[in-house]
Amino acid sequence: MLTHSSSIAVAATLWLLAAFSVATWALIVAKAVQFIRAGGANRCYVAAFRAAPNLQSAAEIPENSSGFARLAAVGFGVLRHAPPGEGDEHALDRHELLERNLRQQVLRERRTLESGLAVLASVGSTAPFVGLFGTVWGIMSAMKDISRIGNASIDVVAGPIGEALVATGIGIAVAIPAVLAFNYFVRRVKSVAADLDDFSNDFLNLAQHAALRVERRPQEHRERVRELDTHRLQPVAVSAKGA
Repeated sequence: MLTHSSSIAVAATLWLLAAFSVATWALIVAKAVQFIRAGGANRCYVAAFRAAPNLQSAAEIPENSSGFARLAAVGFGVLRHAPPGEGDEHALDRHELLERNLRQQVLRERRTLESGLAVLASVGSTAPFVGLFGTVWGIMSAMKDISRIGNASIDVVAGPIGEALVATGIGIAVAIPAVLAFNYFVRRVKSVAADLDDFSNDFLNLAQHAALRVERRPQEHRERVRELDTHRLQPVAVSAKGA
């Protein structure tokens, strides 16, 4: 049988792996609930946003807990508080300010989705080695006991080494769900981040077109008035016959 010190080391290893397993499954459940709720809220908001006839109507859509709603709220906030002004220079400044704020919000949403994934990656990469540490420690202690007893028969070796190898098996069993969950959630994060980028580009295009329509109408009116004044001030030629 294993010595007392070996039993403590292997037991500590097993308890550590049990803690890893609890943390892994708790994170898996939490992230799954997070993505399910976010997916439903995102679909609802995007459907309402794309059904809006214009940007003003889209601004009146009730916000929900989705990342798309928070992204749109940032965009509408920038448009409301952007410095007023006419001309291409002011329009370019507003466009850059809006683009920068939307990009920052996309990064914040991505960081929120990625929270907890580092723990899954750490568990998946370290759990097998933790189990292997317990196995090596147990085998070393078993070998010391065998050399002390002076008997290396299968009855003496099988029990202690078998107990030590359990730690490696448990370490692998803890690591597999963590690795699979990490890969799955990383793919989901990339998919949601790509959708957020697409939504951000659509919002930028809508905001730019709306601003162009608002700014060009007064300019076109002034050009029309100037054209009419020019025609009105042109001299009328008098023919020689009429004289």
